Amino acid sequence: MSDSLTYAKAGVDIDKANALVDQIKKIAKSTPRSGVMGDIGGFGGMFSLNVANMERPVLVSSTDGVGTKLKIAFMTGIHDTVGIDLVAMCINDIAVQGAKPLFFLDYLSMGRLDNKIATDIIEGIGKGCRLANCSLIGGETAEMPGFYSEKEYDLAGFAVGIVDNRKIVDGSDTQLGDKVVGIASSGLHSNGYSLVRKICFDMLELDVADTVPELGVTIGEELLKPTRIYSETIQRLLKDLPISGLAHITGGGLVDNIVRIIPKSCKVVLKKGSWEVPPIFSFLQKSGKISQKEMLRTFNNGIGLVLVVPERAVDDVLERLRGMKEQAFVIGEIAAKKKSKTQISWV
Repeated sequence: MSDSLTYAKAGVDIDKANALVDQIKKIAKSTPRSGVMGDIGGFGGMFSLNVANMERPVLVSSTDGVGTKLKIAFMTGIHDTVGIDLVAMCINDIAVQGAKPLFFLDYLSMGRLDNKIATDIIEGIGKGCRLANCSLIGGETAEMPGFYSEKEYDLAGFAVGIVDNRKIVDGSDTQLGDKVVGIASSGLHSNGYSLVRKICFDMLELDVADTVPELGVTIGEELLKPTRIYSETIQRLLKDLPISGLAHITGGGLVDNIVRIIPKSCKVVLKKGSWEVPPIFSFLQKSGKISQKEMLRTFNNGIGLVLVVPERAVDDVLERLRGMKEQAFVIGEIAAKKKSKTQISWV
């Protein structure tokens, strides 16, 4: 019957989804890693732990999204960077516990499947996986008519890594006098974008194509800079250098994230002006009249990863980081926390 109703007429095109899976398979094959079993297309991704070669292997997992940074992708029509953000937000969280990334899965949902946009997104995920040295082994693409606006979508990511139980980095080795080393971010990464969008597009009424002189690029280009992936840097440091603690600086900024990795008896003393702050942060602070306290709790302010390092090893760590072309700064130290005092202070 010509007027019979079909799933496609209701807004879900299975043939288009199958065509996308073929593209995803090609991208997944560009992220090879020992341990991967089978190809994308089955009911579940398989990974063999026989490659671990550890006495007491521990799996470490994380899930995250990209938040309202996706709105910038919608506004610019650029979709091949948010996939990198997705991988970074998950991978960095397992890497700071000493875990070596193994595999990654993604969830992509759209109102109406656009294979060009979806392929761009997943190309970005593939690039992120290659940067993290992990494999894209599966995921889900959902077409949900009536749920999202035209050309809009949502993303979620899932990462799994592995670490030997005796090599887990949890901050418990932190000692008084340890130094706090910060590694530069690429900019905003993927946090604070609801505030960013309010300042840039509501208050300043900027267009994503507008160039901001102090930034040297369009506001769209600045806001879409991908989140740094630090897993390889971390693994190279942990190979033969003592690292007491590691913190991924995301939501909550420096204020909330560093204290998560130090003993309750300690506090972090950070030194103002000890690192280079990218111009996007001063632009937002000035334009939005944001207090310094709010800046430090909302944004990374130029530091994407923090290391707690024994004082005797600081020079070696900094030298290794320079060899990896990382921008690193000694931004503070660990001190004793006095009774009923906060775990972070500034000098």
